[in-house]
Amino acid sequence: MASAAISPESAESLERPVKPSAWARLVRHPSVIIGGLIFALVALMGVFAPSITSLNPTEINPANRNKTPGFESTIRDDDGNKIKIVAHMGTDSLGRDVFARVVYGARISLIVGVSVAVLSVAIGLGIGLVAGYFRWLDGIVMRIMDGLMAIPAILLAIALVSLSGASLSTVIFAITIPEVPRVVRLVRSIVLTIREEPYVEAAISVGTPTAKILWRHVLPNTIAPLIVQGTFICGAAILIEAILSFLGIGIPPEVPTWGNIMAEGRQFFQIYPHNIFFPGVFLTLSVLAINMLGDGLRDTLDPRMSKKL
Repeated sequence: MASAAISPESAESLERPVKPSAWARLVRHPSVIIGGLIFALVALMGVFAPSITSLNPTEINPANRNKTPGFESTIRDDDGNKIKIVAHMGTDSLGRDVFARVVYGARISLIVGVSVAVLSVAIGLGIGLVAGYFRWLDGIVMRIMDGLMAIPAILLAIALVSLSGASLSTVIFAITIPEVPRVVRLVRSIVLTIREEPYVEAAISVGTPTAKILWRHVLPNTIAPLIVQGTFICGAAILIEAILSFLGIGIPPEVPTWGNIMAEGRQFFQIYPHNIFFPGVFLTLSVLAINMLGDGLRDTLDPRMSKKL
């Protein structure tokens, strides 16, 4: 029986390797796996903090001041029953459990990081689309953005917090403002490139409304770069919040944050290093995990980087 002939085009298609999808490359990237796993664990720790520890992170117990990790004590509940408590990470200078404060501190870090990333990306996206598409606004908007970027982010955040007062919302606002210009510049550069594409020029020539052009042709091309940029902003926001709290001008001292814990423990650092060591480790791992996740997303979602994979 004669076999069917295979055309050269079919043979070439059979020999051509199938390029893996973006999701397949994403789940195989080591930075995404490691960074995503660590970040997920920290996020779960913050969300389920009441289930992880039953101790109150703000409860002061002078009898247990500056206890080393592994210290055991016995307390009585409201019914008079004795409960054995183990201070896995020790206690601070006011007798508060460091483990409970670190666990609850993850909530503040996640709230600040995610809120700053979402707000800065949303605000920067809107401004960048307008500045990149309407050329008569480009010069005005970008000079304002250049002026904001000329001021170091941490100094601008310190100034804004000092003027508005220390609170969670103030800290989020103060960290968001310095991050907006970076998003604006990224979106603007993408819009300037997409605006010169033939399909955009064709849409303009047939009278397509500007809002529809931005929504259907320009906005989809900004999604991948903004996701990557958002991860880096999240990590930077967590670090800046810790710096502000450590300096005493961020979240109020009574609220458990990693920066506040380290600020309160620096006075006894040489004698009781656990007050700074444990929150410092969690802060480092969280920022490192987010940056690793961002690197993996960049390598996967950036077409220029994906060719190397």
